[in-house]
Amino acid sequence: MTTVEAPRATERRQPVKPKPMQEYIEVFGNLPDEKQGRHFRYCPGCGLGIAQSAIVRAWDRIGLDPEKVVTVGGSGCYAVMGSYLTASQAHMGHGRACAMATAIKMSDPELTVITLQGDGDGMAIGAQHFVHAARRNIDITVVIFNNFVYGETGGQHGPTTPRTTMTQTSPYGMVENEFDIVNMALGAGAGYAARTTVFHAQHMVRAIEGAIRHKGFSVVEILQNCHELWGKRNGMPKATDMLAWYRDNSVTSAQAAKLEPEDVLGKFVIGTWTAPDRPEMSEEWQKLVARVQAGEVEPSKGASSKPPALQ
Repeated sequence: MTTVEAPRATERRQPVKPKPMQEYIEVFGNLPDEKQGRHFRYCPGCGLGIAQSAIVRAWDRIGLDPEKVVTVGGSGCYAVMGSYLTASQAHMGHGRACAMATAIKMSDPELTVITLQGDGDGMAIGAQHFVHAARRNIDITVVIFNNFVYGETGGQHGPTTPRTTMTQTSPYGMVENEFDIVNMALGAGAGYAARTTVFHAQHMVRAIEGAIRHKGFSVVEILQNCHELWGKRNGMPKATDMLAWYRDNSVTSAQAAKLEPEDVLGKFVIGTWTAPDRPEMSEEWQKLVARVQAGEVEPSKGASSKPPALQ
């Protein structure tokens, strides 16, 4: 006698939901293989992960080809970020990212060149490179992750540490005044400067997109939580504590314009600021090379009685 098994009820399968960021990862992501024991270097909850996602979202909005993008980094917790992206990368000595980015842009003006830097890397040992890149108006985008401390080396105070706050090397409170990165950039000649936070994720994407689209030197300051080395010492031991702190202590540039100066003290003013367009260095250099090769200009051979016509 032959027995026939009753057909099994068809198993219901839950629809597979796309993973967050999956569409961006497929184009821009070069992620560590956790099955091989390789994990993200960032601490759990670190704001660098949020910032990295904003960067690739901005790239996608612009439609950048990763093969035409170069990131340049120095020393800091963020230094591995370039290796997590499919774009080309250059890893430089501490503070030297703007110098290398300038060389790369001058050698191939068609590339999109972006520096990924920390506040110590960009504003301390690298401050002179930052200032002169802005002065030259070279078409690079500088992204500075500002977590208020030297995160990779133990949490020492740096040039952006807010006054009165605690760090490894200012255990009784910081007595120095901090840099204002946006004002410094604009004063040095940047045509576009933005400040945002990892809490304001969509604003961060727009700020980065605007900086890359700008023709000339641009900078984006991203306030990025380091709850392990700064937050814990200042009453915010969790990532969510610092995100809430950014939320509660930020005002937009439009809101700040309506407030009295004393009401803005202690607040993070987020927004974008622009300056009048100036000639971009790599383009001006190419024009000069073409004129010299065409014999349109001669090198100076001595004193001239004709003063220059400044533009």
